[in-house]
Amino acid sequence: MTCNLLLVDDHSLIRAGVRALVMDIPGYAVIGEANDGAQVLEMVERLSPDIILLDISMKDVSGLEALKKLKVVHPQSKVLILSMHTDPALIMQALESGAHGYLLKDTTANELEHALEALRNNERYLSPAIAHTVINQALIRVQKPHPEPVETHNLTARQLEILRLIVRGKSTREIAHGLGLSIKTVETHRSQIMKRLQIYDVAGLVLFAVREQIISLDD
Repeated sequence: MTCNLLLVDDHSLIRAGVRALVMDIPGYAVIGEANDGAQVLEMVERLSPDIILLDISMKDVSGLEALKKLKVVHPQSKVLILSMHTDPALIMQALESGAHGYLLKDTTANELEHALEALRNNERYLSPAIAHTVINQALIRVQKPHPEPVETHNLTARQLEILRLIVRGKSTREIAHGLGLSIKTVETHRSQIMKRLQIYDVAGLVLFAVREQIISLDD
């Protein structure tokens, strides 16, 4: 079954480049394009895309504004941020606003395919190029006093290992290949990790991993 994409960027050349990359990836198709965040909601309602490739910086209505509205009115569509911005606070804001993944615009075709595959499989994707940046931002946040005591975790050694890889932006396939496990086994561990921690987004997992010292900037 084809996975339908909506491409949202105010630069026509960027849209043309991304569209060309998608055309070379089997199982995906761009069914619509928008050049402003104001058009997104109407197009999503009309086209019901599986994945929205969304730029952050656009005229009139920004990607972040559109993202917050999409999370409420059309949560079934996955959102992959495609941006040139590497600002830590902006990345965290996008993830916390409902983005399912964050990819830099200088990405390769191979990485774009990995990101789309992750979202298609109900996973999250964080570009390895910015994983360190996100961890650093999370570390800054957790250094502030917490009003409530930190909860302890109940994960096995293998689950902790997989959690570290998830936080560092690795896809299920990459984790499976690196650990010599099947994709199904990794998916089971991922599901158990999220269920035990009651955390279902990348930003939350990063914050938890840093706070619990499961991962550090030196990893």
